Amino acid sequence: MCRNIKSLANMEPPASEDEIRAAAVQFVRKLSGATRPSRANEGAFNCAVDEVTAAASRLIHSLRTSAPPRNREEEARKAQVRARKRFPHETVAVSMTAGPVSSSS
Repeated sequence: MCRNIKSLANMEPPASEDEIRAAAVQFVRKLSGATRPSRANEGAFNCAVDEVTAAASRLIHSLRTSAPPRNREEEARKAQVRARKRFPHETVAVSMTAGPVSSSS
């Protein structure tokens, strides 16, 4: 799976449509092998993003669990700790939708 696609289920507050769409874009980029499609493929790319967004939204909103919702701030903190362990000599910023972003210090 794409490392940048984050789990969106059972979060408090619930995943927004923008977050679901961002995950869909990452997924379609991974499948297509293109960050940005050519003009010839732009329609197919955008259609795929729309379809994946719709399917992901249905999935996220239909899942039921007895586990307590996960706290976004706590999940971001955990991701930052993992990133610091993984990249000990770099400055690491973590986003819940985009994944670790590192830059050398």
